[in-house]
Amino acid sequence: MKILSIATIAALGLSTTMAFAQTPTSFADVDTDASGELSFAELQVAWPDLAQAEFDAADADASSGLTAEELNGLQPPALTGEPTAPAPAN
Repeated sequence: MKILSIATIAALGLSTTMAFAQTPTSFADVDTDASGELSFAELQVAWPDLAQAEFDAADADASSGLTAEELNGLQPPALTGEPTAPAPAN
């Protein structure tokens, strides 16, 4: 019985960890130096697939950091919660 209990607890722990990993992170959580802008390094922690070229293109004022507004312009609609248009039928 102890083996079943340990396995159940382990499975619950893993599912809880996965749920926490999917929790959205706020701008303030990512802005670790509290500068009001996200550096490329700060943003890569939350968005590891972000390319430097994408970051630079979104940095409209060339400050080497993204404001919340610049970040919103960078994010694809699926990440911002905006509805996406259906793909055209072929």
